Amino acid sequence: MTKMRAVDAAVKILELEGATTAFGLPGAAINPFYDAMREHGGIKHILARHVEGASHMAEGFTRAAAGNIGVCIGTSGPAGTDMITGLYSASADSIPILCITGQAPVARLHKEDFQAINIADIAAPVTKAATTVLEPAQVPGVFQQAFHLMRSGRPGPVLIDLPFDVQMAEIDFDPSTYAPLPVYKPAATRAQIDHALDMLARAQRPVIVAGGGIINADASSLLVQFAEAAGIPVIPTLMGWGSIPDDHPLMAGMAGLQTSQRYGNATLLESDFVLGIGNRWANRHTGGLDIYRAGRTFVHVDIEPTQIGRVFAPDYGIVSDAGAALDLFVSAAAEREFPNWEVWVKDCQQRKHTMQRRTHFDETPIKPQRVYEEMNRAFDRDTVYVSTIGLSQIAGGQFLHVYGPRHWINAGQAGPLGWTMPAALGVATARPDAPVVALSGDYDFQFMLEELAVGAQFNIPYVHVLVNNAYLGLIRQSQRGFSMDYHVQLSFENINAPELGGYGVDHLKVVEGLGCRAIRVQDPEELPQAFADAQKLSQDLRVPVVVEVILERVTNIAMGTELDNVVEFEDLASVGADAPTAISLLD
Repeated sequence: MTKMRAVDAAVKILELEGATTAFGLPGAAINPFYDAMREHGGIKHILARHVEGASHMAEGFTRAAAGNIGVCIGTSGPAGTDMITGLYSASADSIPILCITGQAPVARLHKEDFQAINIADIAAPVTKAATTVLEPAQVPGVFQQAFHLMRSGRPGPVLIDLPFDVQMAEIDFDPSTYAPLPVYKPAATRAQIDHALDMLARAQRPVIVAGGGIINADASSLLVQFAEAAGIPVIPTLMGWGSIPDDHPLMAGMAGLQTSQRYGNATLLESDFVLGIGNRWANRHTGGLDIYRAGRTFVHVDIEPTQIGRVFAPDYGIVSDAGAALDLFVSAAAEREFPNWEVWVKDCQQRKHTMQRRTHFDETPIKPQRVYEEMNRAFDRDTVYVSTIGLSQIAGGQFLHVYGPRHWINAGQAGPLGWTMPAALGVATARPDAPVVALSGDYDFQFMLEELAVGAQFNIPYVHVLVNNAYLGLIRQSQRGFSMDYHVQLSFENINAPELGGYGVDHLKVVEGLGCRAIRVQDPEELPQAFADAQKLSQDLRVPVVVEVILERVTNIAMGTELDNVVEFEDLASVGADAPTAISLLD
């Protein structure tokens, strides 16, 4: 056995488990861990400007990296509490990240020592495990178990809290004999798959609802194989977007109250059989269950046993990793004949061709729909989009096109404001060869604006599209139900930038002060050149480049309370197959 500090063993285990990158901030209580990272050199570290930002960077990294788990690190006390939002976001979307915090020495934990807080209990509801390690010899086992838990069953985050004296203590540890624990993932049986297919064969208008579990399992190619073999249209959830390319003939559009297409909702409402794989029947997808379930048979496949029947009881449930289930669906489908659903598929394609929302507007200030139309033209199929919340994200879900798994990175259930920017930095770190484009409204953008300096310092290039209406747009639209417009305006006359005409914050000056570049667009005809310039600048200068688009102050985006009651606003009436937004989907 080899004598070493507990923190040296911990860092070595990170390397042996395949971790490559950590995001965080050093502090007195976690300095031994940083010393071990410096000594070993196997973990790249990126210095965040806020500890919550570090947790979202780790999320973005994991969501984009396909198998590599992001790590976030902070000192004792408020560093851990600041990362709770990141842990919640990761837990809600089944994203494994490892959060490591420093802590006061063990003997002082009960003495209200400076920055001593029971972070393990605080983090417990939003993690798969949260542990303050009290015995140095337990450090290797705790780290080994952390990776086992993060990867097993429904993925999720883990927090490890390390008292200062535990970090510094010498232990016996032999890295040469270390091995990760076997990962447990439940798998469907062939009998279960055959039963589900027997139910499917009785349907006349079936659809697959493809959830984020398919993305997590890296099973998108299996989904497409199965859909093609059986001839079934696919409706991805927001977290499953990209599991089938948007221009695939069987991609039937997203359904939901907000981030959905008219044709996706119409197809789901016309269906009589729904096979949900790796999804959780989120309320923004389903709306009211009476309407969502009416006249339809449901089969639900999910890795987490407690998800089966949580929202509603399916007609048949299968506990299985999405990849394991789809592997059996593909093999079983090859051995049987399915009904001819060609008429149904053509009906779905017809809806996709005709039930488009209008995007082409020439007005100034710019209407947001035009921004997404130009983004579809400017950014290629390999683009990885990052967004989180607000009208900008909702409109992005309605109008953008996504063509591959892990090309839409989104905080689905938690939706924390400020998430987009640090997450985009994590995504761009994980995918340095991919074009990364973030999408924010002005309020989301301002929440963690300081993290742009991280991109400048560590040369992390990406393009950030900032749609600025100087409003809390989604809340303003929601307040229409109360006939009010109360404390949702971000506009003011900036004494240092009168040229902004009341739009408030001069984002260009702030962005440039943080070491990045920014372009402001006020005419829709300037959008194509601005996007092209931003892509080139970000790669040439190796920093984030912001494209700020000055929008009209008020635009209502289609949404509703039920799938059959989505409000389509009059000036954004639906258009036919000649709509600009439909060009890339109709070839």
